[in-house]
Amino acid sequence: MVPAVMSKMQEFFRLLLLLGLLTLSPTAHAAAASGLAYPADPASYHDDGVTFIPAKLWGRVQSEPLNLIATIIFALAITHTFLTAQFQKHSHSFEHRLLRLEEEAAEPNVTLPKEKRDHLIFWAQFYHFMGEIEAVFGIWLIPLFIAIILFKGWGAMVNYVGHVNVADAVFVVVIMAIAGSLPILRFAETAISQVAKLGRSSPAAWWISILTIGPILGSFITEPAAMTICALLLRHRFYNLHPSGRLKYATLGLLFVNISVGGTLTHFAAPPVVLAASAWKWHMLFMMANFGWKAIIAIIVSNVLYWFSFRKEFKRLREEQREFGDEEDRRRVPWSITLIHVLFLAWTVLNAHYPVLVVLGFLFFLAFVSATRYNQQGIALRPPLLVGFFLASLVIHGGCQSWWIGPVLKELSQWPLMICAAVLTAFNDNAAITYLATLVPGFPDASRYAVMAGALTGGGLTVIANAPNPAGQSILASRFGEAGISPLDLLLAALAPTVIVGLAFMLL
Repeated sequence: MVPAVMSKMQEFFRLLLLLGLLTLSPTAHAAAASGLAYPADPASYHDDGVTFIPAKLWGRVQSEPLNLIATIIFALAITHTFLTAQFQKHSHSFEHRLLRLEEEAAEPNVTLPKEKRDHLIFWAQFYHFMGEIEAVFGIWLIPLFIAIILFKGWGAMVNYVGHVNVADAVFVVVIMAIAGSLPILRFAETAISQVAKLGRSSPAAWWISILTIGPILGSFITEPAAMTICALLLRHRFYNLHPSGRLKYATLGLLFVNISVGGTLTHFAAPPVVLAASAWKWHMLFMMANFGWKAIIAIIVSNVLYWFSFRKEFKRLREEQREFGDEEDRRRVPWSITLIHVLFLAWTVLNAHYPVLVVLGFLFFLAFVSATRYNQQGIALRPPLLVGFFLASLVIHGGCQSWWIGPVLKELSQWPLMICAAVLTAFNDNAAITYLATLVPGFPDASRYAVMAGALTGGGLTVIANAPNPAGQSILASRFGEAGISPLDLLLAALAPTVIVGLAFMLL
């Protein structure tokens, strides 16, 4: 079964390669250069005089049918993200069937046919891959690329993908890997533990300290780093105590929302702010005065509200903590090694927009970790790489959605604009929303604020809403059972803090 499938896949890729070679011709290049490149410049539609949004969008579809196809593919990718738990269930089902058959094959005179075994292994791995949420948008790049090639030619596809800015994806991969190192984790834990000691280091004290101090630290060590540290600390200090399902999701919703707004004290920490700050000339003082203090108030109010709602369960977890004990490896990390890790972190943040310098710094970092391995733990590269793949794929998809996002944002007043940006963020990543908003000509300052407020507010509603969210999902998914994290339960858990954040940004 598996060899036959592999043979068919090889034939498919040969056909696809042949199609690419046929379209990669002087004619294709000339077509791309003559204005058939994709996506089209919004100015090329010449529809500034059309004020009715549906009419404007329909006109753009008629002018470029590929717009609608790309958006349908994007919508299917989003739908796929809500079905990942079902794919994981199918994967586990095939794994269990394989396990049962192998147990039966252990009996005398019973053999497991190789073809059946290969069949079960293939489908178990296939469904597992389809259930990896970080891989979803990468999977749906395949039909997107095919559509661009068929409509515009190989040259247009290569030209588009080759000019996509993946600096943020590279940055997130590196910052996650460095932030997940033992010295940085110990450094962050020490800072948070000082706050937790005020509550006698109880589960509730650790919970509220991580969800308050961690996101605010994100303004200085960046949101991806804060997400990595908070998720790892929550996994050890909280989720290992086996809280109820409701509290698990409430905590995850708070984490995603708080991280989304916790990086707003500076202009370099939150992905949606980074992409807009330079275009709109927003500096650190502007962020602190207009977003930062409001975000801190919203974080505290949300945390206190959820703590009050689950105060009885926190008492039970206190007893669980006594039985569980503290099993963490407490190897000492010399302060000199911690300092060097902090410097690597600083280098990555300062050169976030220069992927070459980020990668070179990361290679030096890996060499340093290897040289000091007796005071280190292994650097986990799989989660950062999956998240980077997710972000790069999302940016490629998002660039094909400018034909409808721009007109929708431009025609709305402040409150509807904020709500619309928050809703769009849940399905399109908040950094993509703010980036597309920077492309809207003559965008008023009030509208800029509303878009940013909405993008930050909606950043915790789904896993794809904010760049650091997949990192948290990757770290904590194992604590939610075999099916993983339910998108619907996450959405419901994040609604209350999302409303609190939105009101803080718009009313304070």
